[in-house]
Amino acid sequence: MIQVAVIGAGAISPAHIQAYLQFPEQCRIVAICDIYPEKARQKADQFQLDAEIYADYSEMLQRSDIDLVSVCTPPYTHAETAIAFLKAGKHVIVEKPMASSLEECDRMNEAAEQSGRMLSVVAQNRFTTPMMKLKRVLDTKLMGPIVHAQVDSYWWRGHCYYDLWWRGTWEKEGGGCTLNHAVHHIDIFQWMNGMPAEITAVMSNTSHDNAEVEDISVAIARYDNGALAQLTSSVVHHGQEQQLIFQGKHARVSAPWKVAASVSKPNGFPEQDEELEARIQQAYDEQPELPYEGHRGQIHDVLNAIEQGSPVLVDGIQGRRTLELITAIYQSASTGQTVKLPLGPDSPFYTREGILQNATYFYEKKTSVENFSDNNITSGGNS
Repeated sequence: MIQVAVIGAGAISPAHIQAYLQFPEQCRIVAICDIYPEKARQKADQFQLDAEIYADYSEMLQRSDIDLVSVCTPPYTHAETAIAFLKAGKHVIVEKPMASSLEECDRMNEAAEQSGRMLSVVAQNRFTTPMMKLKRVLDTKLMGPIVHAQVDSYWWRGHCYYDLWWRGTWEKEGGGCTLNHAVHHIDIFQWMNGMPAEITAVMSNTSHDNAEVEDISVAIARYDNGALAQLTSSVVHHGQEQQLIFQGKHARVSAPWKVAASVSKPNGFPEQDEELEARIQQAYDEQPELPYEGHRGQIHDVLNAIEQGSPVLVDGIQGRRTLELITAIYQSASTGQTVKLPLGPDSPFYTREGILQNATYFYEKKTSVENFSDNNITSGGNS
């Protein structure tokens, strides 16, 4: 039986708790920690958990009966918390984004390697049937080389969203919509399409003058083979329509699912390639439905990896790649220069201190609310 502790009892913690409760034969939640212990107690009562309550996670490090820790705290605490538990011999699954900087990611991965413990980064949107089917289709290469990709990570958040004490600052949240909302789609994009060679980006704050960070960014990625991709991250889009489109030389596929293929007429104009569309559709339909999706799917993957000694789908290396793309967007947008990948210690945005010093600050955060009474959150659109 895998014994689990949950660190952070905020808005995302129920997704973890409910996921663990789906697998009572594999795991049991034995502890919940939050700097506001009454929030931890409320979660324990809400889900009828026989769990000890803590206000300081350091008090849990020496508990030999804890095997796995879910880190559900604000991003600026992820590295310190994850590293402490990894060094204490615990497996760790950490919420997105993995950390506030690439330097922190590298220390987290080093701690995982040295401890021999597993580090997984939450990317729950990978664990959906449509995304797994799309990945399967892309792996067939039936579309030919991908020449253009389009990522529309469209969200909408009201002005008061950034009143919460840790949101809207480079120091505490680590960034705006690019880091904390589009991270889902940027993760899927790099998982499916690989890492580009360079990033050129712009960003702005159009609607939230109570936040230092951006509420919209637009980036162009270029690959060594000449392929391009455009990535839009936003919390100013009404309707929250979200999509990923991959245009190959022979066909296009997307989430939400759509397939289209063209061949050339003698005059160069397109006509539908029904045969190729049918082959791609068959590859999509052949991929089975997932038994567990979202956080449930990822936590099931983590529990199985611990029991079987197998790798997880989303490890710390994958988590770092996603943050590397986001960091490149911030560096390009803040400096006005194209950024070459990969990023290492020579990047001015490699460390948290470098980000705080070099990032663009749009507004001064003047309002700070300790807690919202309504903690319901939305976690995705129709993609």
